Amino acid sequence: MNNRLFILVLTIVFSALHIVSCKAEDKKDQPAQPEEVRKVPLGDPFILTWQGKYYAYGTLSPNGIAVYVSDDLQTWSVPAGAENGLALNKTDSWADRWFWAPEVYAVHGKFYMYYSADEHICVATSDSPIGPFRQEVQKPMLETEKSIDNSLFIDDDGTPYLFWVRFNDGNNVWVAQLEKNLTDIKSGSFHPCIHVSQPWEEVWPRVNEGPFVIKRNGVYFMTYSANSYESQMYGIGVATATNINGPWIKYENNPILQKPGNLVGVGHHAIFTDKEGKLRIVFHAHNSVTKIHPRQMYIGTVKFEKQNGKEVMTIDKNYITPKLK
Repeated sequence: MNNRLFILVLTIVFSALHIVSCKAEDKKDQPAQPEEVRKVPLGDPFILTWQGKYYAYGTLSPNGIAVYVSDDLQTWSVPAGAENGLALNKTDSWADRWFWAPEVYAVHGKFYMYYSADEHICVATSDSPIGPFRQEVQKPMLETEKSIDNSLFIDDDGTPYLFWVRFNDGNNVWVAQLEKNLTDIKSGSFHPCIHVSQPWEEVWPRVNEGPFVIKRNGVYFMTYSANSYESQMYGIGVATATNINGPWIKYENNPILQKPGNLVGVGHHAIFTDKEGKLRIVFHAHNSVTKIHPRQMYIGTVKFEKQNGKEVMTIDKNYITPKLK
């Protein structure tokens, strides 16, 4: 090889190496792209605290009720043993569509899941919080009418009650006593609780739904959602009573949570106690300001403060955004 050709080859090689080096440096200097956060895609969420772990259930799958597990409320995953990510499969339930709004309670060594299927209230049981939950008798709790959003409350004396939503005045909330088996509604014990009655609830259409009841210092606090879940003005209100059958009095400054931060369509919630003893609330919001589904799960904090000599429930406007592993 003559000298001219040799010099030309060296020039080309060094030029190529310089270009590669510059590109590598350019990449190194570029800011790292933020990792995409995968939120927990649950509507109508419920969280059970059990033996050092959190279990989240909600509306998601056409095939049943989904379940996720977490150690810290921040990061969630599908638990091992939950086939296809489901705590309840539609093959183990009455109806084969519209599996909504589950709540799971541990009572006397057994887990009870209250949920809606095909706009009827149902209950299934399991020996594990991840399921499989099954209906021993595949039928709704009320066979003669459509209804949704059934929620268990056990009073201080051990008496079990069921709150749920009937369709006889838009969506409105009723209560009834349960038999000791926690699956059958006691005949003749139905009582109306709340219906649409405040201006903030009248955006569209007539909806009071998603009741959840706790008791504090002898007072029952019922949180509920109002307006259509499709509305950005979906929100959470609270009513109180000193008798579980009512009368229920709505807080005059409702809603106690509506459009916090940049969230819209906020509601259908449940209250739980975390591992540190703090009272929490889990709720869903729309996917974005332009898209409803899949709805996503968020977690806030419930507080009580004195107003005019009475305890008033409030919800902190700050919230956790759980993510999937």
